[in-house]
Amino acid sequence: MKNIFIPCIVCLFIVCHFSCSRVAQPEAVLPVPSERQLAWHELEQYAFIHFTTNTFTGREWGYGDESPSVFNPSSFDAEQWVKTISDAGLKALILTCKHHDGFCLWQSRYTEHSVKNSPFMEGKGDVVRAVSDACKKYGLKFGVYLSPWDRNHAGYATSEYVDYYRNQLRELLTGYGEISEIWFDGANGGDGFYGGAREIRKIDNKTYYDWKNTWSLVRELAPNVVMFSDAGPDVRWCGNERGYIGDPNWCTITNDTLRPGQPCIEKLLNHGTEGGTSWVPAEVDVSIRPGWFYHEAEDSLVRSPENLFKIYLQSVGRGAALLLNIPPDKRGLLHENDVRSLMEWKKMRDMAFSVNIAEHAEITANTWRGKSKIYAPSNVNDSNKETYWATDDGILGSLYINFGKVQKVNYVVIQEYIKLGQRVKSFSIDVWKNNDWQPAADLTTIGYKRIVPVEQVETDKIRISIKDVRGNCALISNVEIY
Repeated sequence: MKNIFIPCIVCLFIVCHFSCSRVAQPEAVLPVPSERQLAWHELEQYAFIHFTTNTFTGREWGYGDESPSVFNPSSFDAEQWVKTISDAGLKALILTCKHHDGFCLWQSRYTEHSVKNSPFMEGKGDVVRAVSDACKKYGLKFGVYLSPWDRNHAGYATSEYVDYYRNQLRELLTGYGEISEIWFDGANGGDGFYGGAREIRKIDNKTYYDWKNTWSLVRELAPNVVMFSDAGPDVRWCGNERGYIGDPNWCTITNDTLRPGQPCIEKLLNHGTEGGTSWVPAEVDVSIRPGWFYHEAEDSLVRSPENLFKIYLQSVGRGAALLLNIPPDKRGLLHENDVRSLMEWKKMRDMAFSVNIAEHAEITANTWRGKSKIYAPSNVNDSNKETYWATDDGILGSLYINFGKVQKVNYVVIQEYIKLGQRVKSFSIDVWKNNDWQPAADLTTIGYKRIVPVEQVETDKIRISIKDVRGNCALISNVEIY
C-alpha cells in the first residue's frame, strides 16, 4: 500500500504542475509602457523648482532683457531644497535650468546670459551642478527643464537658435550625471528682447524645433530619460495647472490627433484616449503657490496640507504622477511657509496610509485563470509587483477581501499589472454591512494606481468587482486597504 500511495502523490503533483504551466498567459493589450516609463510611474510624486531672474524681478515670464546682475541669492542652499523635498516624500526634482527669459543657471559655453555674469558666487556658481549633486546625496532623481522659447536670444525663430538649443541640451544631458526627465514647455513665440530687436516673433511650433530630430538627440545622449511635452513622447501634460487628472484617465493617447489650438485639447489631454496608439501617461503639474516663481506677496497664499492631500488623491490617486512646484525665495531657500505645509502634508499621507489592513487579509475570488496559482487572487496582497490576479478570457470577476474582524476603512488602493497594458474600463467597490453588500464606489479606470476614498465605514469584508475591460481580462497586481 505504501509503495502505491507515494507514486500516486508524485503523479498528482506532476499533473497539477503540468496543468498549471499550460495555462496561457493573458495577451498584452497594446500599447504597453517602456521600461523608462515603468520607472517613471513608480516615482508617483516629485518636485518642480522654478528659480531664475524672475525670482528677483517679481515676474512670472521674464522679457529677456533682465540683467544677470539681478540674480544674487543671499543664502543659496541647494541641499536645503533637496533635503526638504526628500523629507516630504517626493522622489525626484526637476529644475528650470532656463526659463523663457533665456537666463541660464549653469556656465553655458553658448551664451553670456547666465550665472557666469551674475554676482552669484562671483560669477563662478552653477545652480544646476549644486542641485544635481544634492540630489545624488539625498537619493533623489534629477530632471531638467529647458524652455524651447528664449526671449533673450537674437537668433530665436531662425535655424541658428535650434542649433543653440540642441547645444545646450548636450551640455545638460552630458555634464550632470543621469537625467531622469526632461521638460519641454509648450509656451512658444511672442514678444521679447531678442538681443535688442524688441519685437514679436512667431514660429510654427509643429515644425520649427524639428522635434523628431531633437528627440532623437535626447535619446542618443540619455537613453533612459523620460521626455515630457504637451503630447509626449513619453509623458503628457494633464491639460490644466489646477492639480487634477480626469476620470477616466487613460495612459494611452494617439499623438497625431493633437495639434496646437485644437478645440477641447485640454479635455483630451486630461482623460487620454481609450485605445490610443501610444503609451503616454499624464503628469499633473501644479504650484504650491499661485505663481510658479517666488513672490513675497504670496507668502500667505501657500496651499494648505489639506489642499495638497486633495491634489494627491486627484492625481496620484487617479493613475497620474504629481509634479509639485516649490519655488525658492530671494535668499535661495525654500520659504518656511512652504516647508511647513509640505511637512504637514507628509504627515497626513503617512497617517492615512500607515497600516494596510489588507496585508494579512484572506483574499478570494469567484473565478481566476485556469484555477492556476500563477493567477490566484492571493497574488494581490503578496507584496510582489510581478504577480497578479487574472480571469479566463472573456470573464469578469470579483475579489473578496476578508479581514476576519470588523475594521474601519477609509481608502482602497488598486493597481493593474500595466506591463501588459491598461485594461479596466469600470469597476465597483462594495462593503459588507447589515448582512448584505452595500455600494461604496462605482468608478472607471485604474491604471498604475487608483486610490478610492470611501466614506468611513466599519466592515469585515470588501468586494471589488470588475465590470468592463479592454482586451481579454483584467490583471490586478495589488490591493491595499487603509
